Parts: sequence; structure tokens; C-alpha cells
Amino acid sequence: MPSFRPAGRSNSGSIATAINPDAIQESTLSQALQTSARDSRIEFTVEDTTRLRAAGDSIASGRLHTERYTIAGGEVFHASSGPADDMSDESNLARFVARTLDDAQASGAKQTWIDLVDHGGGDGGGLETGDGSVMAMPDIAKAIADGVALHAQAHPEDAGRSVDGVVANQCLMATMGFADALSHAGVRYLAASPETMLAPGVPSDVAHAIASHEKSPLAMANAVTADVMRTKYDAGGLGRFGGAAAFDILDLDGSKIARAEAAIKRLNDDVAQGASAPGIRATLREDARAIDGMVRFPESRHLPWRADRPAIAFYDTLASDGRLDARLRDDAAGARDAVRDLVMAHRESGSFAPFDGADYSDAAGPTIHLPTRPGEIDPWASAGVSETKNDFYRNVDEAKMTRVLA
Repeated sequence: MPSFRPAGRSNSGSIATAINPDAIQESTLSQALQTSARDSRIEFTVEDTTRLRAAGDSIASGRLHTERYTIAGGEVFHASSGPADDMSDESNLARFVARTLDDAQASGAKQTWIDLVDHGGGDGGGLETGDGSVMAMPDIAKAIADGVALHAQAHPEDAGRSVDGVVANQCLMATMGFADALSHAGVRYLAASPETMLAPGVPSDVAHAIASHEKSPLAMANAVTADVMRTKYDAGGLGRFGGAAAFDILDLDGSKIARAEAAIKRLNDDVAQGASAPGIRATLREDARAIDGMVRFPESRHLPWRADRPAIAFYDTLASDGRLDARLRDDAAGARDAVRDLVMAHRESGSFAPFDGADYSDAAGPTIHLPTRPGEIDPWASAGVSETKNDFYRNVDEAKMTRVLA
């Protein structure tokens, strides 16, 4: 599909990067133009693989090609065009991250944010291209780390610069696996939805919220989630709609991620050890099935992410279930609290109209892959989309929980 990546820079604030598959999400570019016009601190460096014109209609279109340009002060600068890049290629994303950091150094940016705008599949990955290829979730995180390393190699005087945050303007990317991988890549914040997002999704003016709260991460997180959840798009005869049913800002501090990993692993190991006791397996499965998975709309039965359940809600259900022994309840409470500690800001819809009024009041915080039937375990693995082939799933022994539940 056509795709683009805008990245922004600010002398006080933020850098955003995006990859875009279609004309609907191209409106993130017009939003970027408006944002840069209102806030002179913010610039956007764009790499756009598309058949569409560039944001300022300054480049001819027609064939699939990649455009690069800068958005600043409401105008387009430094436009160039070349052969189409493969947006699902990890090395391509790494080079773009390096170029983004080069721009950040040149402009004296105090923060660097990457905004990924494309299709997403949770821990299965994202950044889909026209042939259906996607970049695996671990490769997305690795590409960011590789891009940071490329910048440091080329500019040792600026080797301390990193990617501060990732805005996942994609479906289903508020996951424990993605949070874990980004944290290990040196990223501090993840802004994402646990559910599918309606294009164009996250408005580009969140760059203003990021730049305006440089010294107050909590204020930044609350401002970004507020911007996302109050933004409405005009769908013509279908009326106005919000882009997200739920949205989170997660703190990827390494010590917090490590505590969450340890707590989840402890629970998974103890569940596996205690599952042979009478009724425990049935109880655990009942508790898991009581928590709706993501993709909560009627036409979603064929999609695999119905097994991605809000981690906090699941662990809280186990912690309050008197049928489980004290050890498992304590483990579950520990996992709940450790995951909750990652959530800096959250908003959700109690009745999301575009999805037939689906309720997301329990969709706070990241999701975790919790299949309760064998068919829900990596159902798209044959197509190269896997939610289990990542370090987080292995390191916390999530396969042990899966074997008990499914």
C-alpha cells in the first residue's frame, strides 16, 4: 500500500515519524502542516512512499514512489522524490530513524518521537506494504535501536541522543510485548491503543502536547490522551467519529518493565505448577474468557486479536477470585500492580459507537496474548504473523499460561 513517514522536530520539543498506507491517513500530513503553522517549535521531516502528492502538492504523483520533505511553519521544504522504499523493511526504518536523529541534532531538538502510521497487528507486527508483508514487532523495535546506533556512529558528538517516545498510530499496538521490546531498545514512552484504530487515528497535533510539556511527563501523557480521545473526524453521511476506542501512554522505564516482567513470570510459573489441582484449570479459563479480547465488533470473528486481553483486567480478575489459592491471588495482584505502574495516562470509551456501542471500560493499559482455545494461538503464523515469537513471550514463560488456558 502507499505509505509515508513524517517526522517532526522542535527546538524545545518533539519529533514525530509516521508511515501511512492510504489516502485516508494522508490527512495526518495536513494536520502536520496546521500544527507547524500554529507552533513554530515543531517541524516534520517526511518520508512518504505513495501514489499521492506530497503535503504541499509540490511533487508530481502517479507511480508508486518515495518522497522526502520537511514541513515547517505550515509550508513544505526540501522536497525530493525517488524509487519506492519497502516500508516493511527493518533496515529502511533504521535508516529513517537515523536521518530523523540527524535532523534533531541539527535543529537542537530536546526530544525525539517516532510516530508510526500504518496497519498494526499487536505483537504480530505492523507497517504493512502493498504485498501484505509486515515488519515483525521485534524488528520494529530493533530498527529503532539500529537507527539510534547509526546516528551515534555518524555523529559521536551526539551519541547520547535517542528516541524518547513512539506514537503507534496503528491498531492494537498497546501491548506488553511491544512495550517490553521498545524499552529494551531505549525508548521511554509508548502512546498507543489496545484496540483497532479508525483512520486517520492519532492527530498530528499531539506533537504540540509533547513539546508543551517537556518538563512534566505526566502532564504530557494526559494532554496527548486527551487530544486523541476528543478528536473527531467527519465521515460524511456516517457522521463524526473518534479515531480510538481506548488510548494509553505507557512509561517504559527499564526498572518498571523489569518489575512487570518478573511479576508476570512468577504468576505464569505458579499457574503452571498449580494447574493440576482440581478445578484450577477450569477456573482460570473461565476468568480469562470473562475478559473480552480486542477487536470488539461483530465482523471480527475471523481476526486473531480477540485473544489479546487487557492485562490489568485479567490479573485483577484472578486476584479477586476466591476459588484460587492465596499464592496465585497474590501473584496476580503483583502482576496487576506492576503493569498498572506502567500506565501514565489512559482514556477509554464506555460505548464506542462506530463499533456498535462496544464497551471498553476495562481496556485500560496494555494487552497480553491470552488464547483460551487452541485455534487462538498464533492463528496467522502460517502467513508470517506471530504474537508468540518475541522475547517478552519467552522471557515471562507466557507459553505456560497459554498451555493452561487453551
